[in-house]
Formats: sequence, structure tokens, C-alpha cells
Amino acid sequence: MLFINPPRNLEEKVKNELEIGESVVWSASPKPAYFTAGSIASVLFGIPWTAFSIFWTVTAAGGVGAFSKGLGWHLLFPMFGIPFVLIGFGMLSAPIFESRRLRNTFYVITNKRAILFEGKGKVKIRSFAPNKLTDVFRLEKADGSGDVIFREFSTKDSDNDTTHVQLGFLRVPNVRDVEQKLRALARVEASRKEV
Repeated sequence: MLFINPPRNLEEKVKNELEIGESVVWSASPKPAYFTAGSIASVLFGIPWTAFSIFWTVTAAGGVGAFSKGLGWHLLFPMFGIPFVLIGFGMLSAPIFESRRLRNTFYVITNKRAILFEGKGKVKIRSFAPNKLTDVFRLEKADGSGDVIFREFSTKDSDNDTTHVQLGFLRVPNVRDVEQKLRALARVEASRKEV
């Protein structure tokens, strides 16, 4: 049995989540990374956004200020740029937030289900019964690490933009072994129902 201790802030949550007779088959934390697909996209978009926002704000402060000395309203022009600069800094810091999120995530496979723990103060706990593990697949990297996905869905926002969501164990070592453990759990449950 492989059991890796969860992050300190999740220890109590993991212990309390396990039911009587439930034993841990596998557990791990995702490998923290600053640069994931989502955070790289945010940074690449954030660089020109932030550069232009700073340029516009500085230009508005200097240009308008020199043009209309003595008038107090000229300070409003650079203030319009401040929210855009802050949004840019938010996009540039996406890798830091992503790494922090991964450090506060823990995955568990028990003899009864798969469980995801996410968060620091307010912890989100997602539990997947074996009958929900029928469409498991993996995204494997050359070093054997990767993602095991067991739920996919799409959502649409108010603008009718589609967002594709994948739930599973992300950035785990030996991803093939994890996929096999999840498939075995689903098979055991299926054979129990047949009996």
C-alpha cells in the first residue's frame, strides 16, 4: 500500500473523509509546477496587455498632465489605466497561483472510491464512486508522469462561450499505474453487481 502524507492543511480532512472499512490503496500530491498550459497562455497574453497598459497609463499621466496644467481633471486619464495594469499583473502572476493551488491538492484512491482534495482554508472534496470511473484515460509524458482523467464535461457561460473541463488526478508520477488502480476499482465494483 502506497500512502504519502497529505499537505499539513489537508491531513485532518483526509482522515475524517475515510469511512469505516475504507483503506487507502494509493495517494499522492500533484507535482507543483509554475508553468502549466493554462498559466503559460495567461502569461503570454498578459505580457503585451501589461506592457500596453503601463505605456498608456504613463503616457496619459505625462502627456495630459503637461497639456492641461492647473486642471485637476487631467489626473483622471491615467487612473483609467490602473485597473488594466492590475489585470495584467494578475495574468502575469497566474503561474504562482497555479503552483500554490497544486501544493494544496491531494489525491487518494481507496478500496471504495477516488477522492480529490483541493484548497487551503475552504477545502473542496470531490468523491468518485467506482461506477463513475468507467471512462478513465491518461495523458502521459515521456517521463511517465501525467494526468489521469475520469470526468469530462463542457459548460457555456452567458456569452455562449464553451469551456472544456477535465476532472482527475493531474501531474502525478507513474500515471499508468494510477490509471490501472482506478480501472481495477471499477472492475471490482462491476463484478460485485454481477454476483
